[in-house]
Amino acid sequence: MSYKIIYLDEAKQDVKKAKAWYKKQLNGLQKKFAIAVIDAINKLQIFPTAYTIRYRNIRIIHTEIFPYGIHFYIDDISMTIVITAIIHNYRNIENFVDRI
Repeated sequence: MSYKIIYLDEAKQDVKKAKAWYKKQLNGLQKKFAIAVIDAINKLQIFPTAYTIRYRNIRIIHTEIFPYGIHFYIDDISMTIVITAIIHNYRNIENFVDRI
């Protein structure tokens, strides 16, 4: 049985900002970024516990090609994955800890 996915509003904004930045770099690149994020989320939905806890019960899966991490935690009782942030790997995680 797969887990249900919930996105914090801030995580949705993270993706919008990243897509806008990639579009400015090269039109169409934002679509490749979105596909990379979707592919990573599909992988984690199948077996989310494959990713180790990195901080405060948060796990991270990284996208392929793009240097982004999808930060999430698992609620086993409700079989839900909560995505808290989708951020560039070089951003300071401390800026996003309050989202938990």
